[in-house]
Order: sequence, then C-alpha cells, then structure tokens
Amino acid sequence: MKIMSCVLFSALVCGDLASGQTTAGDDSLLQEGTLSECVRYALAHQPAVRQSLLDEEITDRIIGGKLADWFPQINLNISAQHYYQIPVTIVGGSPLNVSLTNASTGSLSATQTLFNRDVLLAATTAGDLRDESRRRTASTSIDVVVSVSKAFYAALLTRQEIRVLDDDILRLEQSLKDAFAQYQGGVVDKTDYKRATVSLNNAKAEWRQNMELLKARDAYLKAQMGYPGSGPLVLAFDSSKTESEILIDTTQTVRYETRVEYQILRLQKSLAEANLHYSSMGFLPSIFAFGNYSMNYQSPQIPSLYTHDYPSSFVGVQLSLPIFLGGKRLQEISQANLEVRRAEYDIDQFKNTVSAQYAQAIADYRSNLNTYNVLKENLALADDVYKTIQLQYRAGTKTYLELISAETDLRTAELNRTDALYQLLSSKLDVQKALGTVQY
Repeated sequence: MKIMSCVLFSALVCGDLASGQTTAGDDSLLQEGTLSECVRYALAHQPAVRQSLLDEEITDRIIGGKLADWFPQINLNISAQHYYQIPVTIVGGSPLNVSLTNASTGSLSATQTLFNRDVLLAATTAGDLRDESRRRTASTSIDVVVSVSKAFYAALLTRQEIRVLDDDILRLEQSLKDAFAQYQGGVVDKTDYKRATVSLNNAKAEWRQNMELLKARDAYLKAQMGYPGSGPLVLAFDSSKTESEILIDTTQTVRYETRVEYQILRLQKSLAEANLHYSSMGFLPSIFAFGNYSMNYQSPQIPSLYTHDYPSSFVGVQLSLPIFLGGKRLQEISQANLEVRRAEYDIDQFKNTVSAQYAQAIADYRSNLNTYNVLKENLALADDVYKTIQLQYRAGTKTYLELISAETDLRTAELNRTDALYQLLSSKLDVQKALGTVQY
C-alpha cells in the first residue's frame, strides 16, 4: 500500500501557494483540491477571515473619523422666525424692541483645533491600532490554515483507511474462495470458510462505517474552508514525498517575537502607555481658534425681509481648562498605570504559556514520529508474515486460524500506520504554530 501524504504540505510551509492550483474566484469551486488550494480557498472565503478583514476596514474608518477632528470644522446655520411678541431690552430705563416682526439669520462658523488631547491621542495611536488590526487578521488566518490542514489530513486519513479495507476485503474474498475450495476438496472442514465469511462480513461493515465517517469529515473540511456544503470537492495528494514532509528540526527554540499573539500583546501595551500619556495630559488646556460670519435680516413685512442685511463677523481663540473635577483625572492616571502593568503581566503569562505549549507540541511530535517509524516497520513485518502464512496455508502446512490471525495483524498494522501518519502531520502543525512559523 502507498503511504498517505500531502505533497504540497512543504509548499504550504514555504508559502508557495501558486504552483499547480486552480484559481478560485468568488463564485468558483475547486474541482480538485490539494492542501494549498484548500488553504487558499479558505483564506479567501472563510467567514472568520472575511470578518477580520472587515474589522480592519472598520478600524481604519474609526481612526479616520478621529483624525478628522484635526481639520477645520465648518458649519452653516440658517433660521427664519416670525415674532408674535417682539422681544425687548431696557435702554436708559425705557423698553426698546430688539427686532422687527420678521427676522432671518444665517451664520457661517469655523473652528480649528490647536491643541486637544483627544485628537492628539488619535494621531499618536493610529499606526498601532492599524497594526493591531492587521495582526489580528494574521492570527485568524493562521488558525484557519491549521484547522483546514488538520481537517484535510483527517479526510485523507479516512480515504486511506477505506483503501486499506478495500485491499483487506480483496484478500478475504480470496481467502474465502481458497477455504471453500479446500472444503469441497475434503482437505478441511466447513469451519474455515465460515470463519472466512465472518471476517469478510466484519471487514465490509467496517468499510461501510468509514464511508459514512468520510461524509462527515468532508463536510467538516468544507465548513473550515467556507466551502459550499453541496459543492463537489475531490482531494488530491501525492504519497511519494511523505518522508521529506513529516520531518522537522526539533532543535529549534521558541522565539516569542515570531508569534503574532505576542506582537498583538506588545501593541496592546504600547496602546496602554499611550492611554497613560493621554490621562496625564488631563491637566493641560484645550485650545481652539474660531471664526464666525453672520447675516441678519429684519423687516415688518415678509416680502421685504431679505432687502436689508445687517452682517456681523468675528474671530477668536478659546482656551478651556477644567480646574477641579473631584479627583477624576488622578483616578484616570492611576487606572491607566494599572492597565500598563496588567499588559506587562499579559506578556509574561503568554511567554509561560508558549513555553509549555511548545514543550507539549515537540514532545507529541517526537513521540508520534517514533510511533510512526515503529508502526511502519511493523507493517513491513506483518505483510511478510501474511504472505508466508498464505503460501503455507495453500500448501496445507498452516491452519486457516493462523492465516486469519496473520491477515488481521496486517490490516491492523496498515490502519495503525495510517493513523500514526495523520497524528504525526497534525503534531507537526502544532509545533509550527507554537514556533510561529505557520505560513498563510
């Protein structure tokens, strides 16, 4: 039997997703999917990735809205009113009307921020916020690559197990024919071919179970890819390069800066420090420049309202400084300091978690690699034993029970080796994720 593997796994690791693949447009489906094609499709269609990209755009719009406060703010106001009771003012002890019956005003005003801690915070943190949003998308993409790859391997594992059972059924059918022929020839009694029938039925039942399991694993793979559940998907893989693709350098050490989660935590600490600086500026004033041009129309009759204009205009500067807020600003500074310290603890906790994660991943990988090598050797031995006992059984020197036992050992060895390969490929992904070397 050929060994199940994915020839493009190394292409995924190296980031070469362009060779030998079907271009997947927004409305197209993959007619044949290699691992890299499935990953490429998932990165373009998986809802989680699309949501992350939308979050990037939302963040960019929020930043743009905050930075817009640095530009002049211009407003136009126009009003018209009819007085039933004209307002008056007292001049020299005598009442004096301040308007005619009909009045209309129009004003064009502009303000320009000269110094304000809100817009300053937006300007100084814009880059970090955009970078954090991009890295969150990268983190989501890495999770998608790993989940799709594992789902791809699981689907291939089931397909390979079905192939193993196909071969097993063929062997059992041949054994049944041999046992029945020997029974008819009077060489053995009927128990041999009945045992062969039982073994064959069990193999067929297991084959049917795997066929049903395959449907579930294909559906899971499609879900991880964001692929239409009813769409056709034929998986493609090459079993000729397994040995070169399952190996990884186990002497590598963890470099926290390569993990996108660590990069996000560093950005969050930087943002917390910016917020501390923002809180410290609470004792500084806000300064604005402003200007206004107003047009004032008054008339006792509506038709002649806009005949005469009484304009006014002015410019100025405003300084606003809260004097006492009940200690609110001091509390905000204290809170911001605590948030910076908490961000530092988050980084320390992440380092501890990653160290444990990598230790577990590399231990699993080494264990699975050893198991795979042992089971591969067992498969070769079981195959040799089965072929030998099969010849001896046909020659009449071995019992059918020994043949069935050898056949069962061979099937078990094939299934175990196949499962070990899947576990090894999955643990390799876990090591790469712990090291921060998964490409997308």
